[in-house]
Amino acid sequence: MNSIGTHFLKETKLLAIVYPAAVLLAMASAIVSENTSLKIVASERSSVPAPPPSVPDPLVSPPQQTIYELGKPEAKDSDPLLDTTPRSSPAVSSNDIKQRQRELEVARIEQNNAEVTRQKIKTLLAAIGENRAKLNRQLIDIAAQVRSVETNLTDTEGRLSVLDAHVRVASTDPGELIVLRKSIAAEHDYLITEREKLKIDQAQLEALVEQRRRNLAEVQKNLEVEGARAIELAKQVDSLHDLISKMERDVKTSATAAATANQQGTPASGNPVQLENPNRTKPALAFESAKGLLAFPVNGTKIRDFGSSDSAGGVEKGISLAARSGAQVTTPCDGWVVYAGPFRSYGQLLILNTGGGYHVLIAGMERISVNIGQFVLTGEPVATMGTTSQVASILAPNVSQPVLYVEFRKDGTPIDPSPWWTPS
Repeated sequence: MNSIGTHFLKETKLLAIVYPAAVLLAMASAIVSENTSLKIVASERSSVPAPPPSVPDPLVSPPQQTIYELGKPEAKDSDPLLDTTPRSSPAVSSNDIKQRQRELEVARIEQNNAEVTRQKIKTLLAAIGENRAKLNRQLIDIAAQVRSVETNLTDTEGRLSVLDAHVRVASTDPGELIVLRKSIAAEHDYLITEREKLKIDQAQLEALVEQRRRNLAEVQKNLEVEGARAIELAKQVDSLHDLISKMERDVKTSATAAATANQQGTPASGNPVQLENPNRTKPALAFESAKGLLAFPVNGTKIRDFGSSDSAGGVEKGISLAARSGAQVTTPCDGWVVYAGPFRSYGQLLILNTGGGYHVLIAGMERISVNIGQFVLTGEPVATMGTTSQVASILAPNVSQPVLYVEFRKDGTPIDPSPWWTPS
């Protein structure tokens, strides 16, 4: 008996136990047919060169399993997207958990504060109504709060910088590191609190400034037209001296403000107590008498002084103050606005006629919130700083902060402002 027959008998004995006779007969026929086909194919292939390996066609169905392959376990797909083997999650440290909890708490506090602020503003505006004195009082007080918080933020950031430097030095002393890190955490918490206070105060101040604008627009119907005309006329002059002259001569609202300043800007018997009167419509003090009483218009550090080199071959005609991004700008004195808008290389420029032939020029802000013809009080919010210097003459590589430029003039000539600033 040949090997095929022997193999057939062995397979038959094994399978007879499991399969019925009819199935065995079919299986036997398949085996004989398969072996016969293999012999014929083998003889044909021996005389034909082997073809190059072919690439399987994905559109053709795979070959059917033979009887010998039935019952074999199928290979598992190795696609990682289909692999359901459980894997361990990356470990989360306790510090990460605390940080996330803190972030959630800060978000919750901010949401609550926003709602509280909205209610405060609504109540505040309702209480003020059309009362000019109340509006002015709130403007000055909240602007002072904003500047106070800005000072706290700057001081806190300075302390954090010092603590960070100490941490680098004390990196080998575990005890000192613990103390320093506790101090840093406390300062960070205080910083978060102060920033939230600043947001609330700024939101209230913006609402008050908008109310002031609406009130003024009702009185001066041509406010926007006059402002646009002033900006167009400003393009026709090249110097600050010519700008002031042109505004007070050719712009009706500015001319009216200048005339009022000349008449009421130098009270004979000025009284510093009058500075507390939010309903005044003329200066509490003559500008000449206000020496030693004026505060800087913005919180900042003086980086250039009157008379110093301007790095362009000339001398400074005013002072330059490096400020915080977005810092609040307030008026250093009482006066009438005779110009508010862009001018040459000064960026946004505000000019006040303070009476007695004096003018105060403030430049470098990003946005001005007062209008031509308006009388402003000492400490009243008038503008906000941007994020970089807007004044071309002080765009230096070592100046990365916004810079405010302040200049005093007497009868059109720049003067040293230092006698007017308060010692503090």
